[in-house]
Amino acid sequence: MSEVLTVVRNSENAILGEPSPARLPIGDLIAYACTGQDQASEAVGASIGIWESSPGVFRRHLKNREFSHVISGYCTFTPDNGEPVELRAGDAVLFPENCEGVWHIHETFRKTYVLF
Repeated sequence: MSEVLTVVRNSENAILGEPSPARLPIGDLIAYACTGQDQASEAVGASIGIWESSPGVFRRHLKNREFSHVISGYCTFTPDNGEPVELRAGDAVLFPENCEGVWHIHETFRKTYVLF
């Protein structure tokens, strides 16, 4: 039996889809986000892809666990009832299930992600 791998390619330079406004913005500067290479694998119960956001402040509303590797940019994520965490290019982060909070994107921010 062969295993099929799900791969994100050239994440730093990959072309992404059309940006759309953040769903839960905070303040006047509305961030626009887009994704690319979004792939779901029912066999492993996960989806992967690339996500990018312009500067702005908005709430994280995903309920999934998420592992991300930051490709470029800079942001601060503040989990509800938690301390702010700065994320920069080269960092990796694991969001636990039901982790909600506030994204503050300081400069255009790109990451690969795995939702599971």
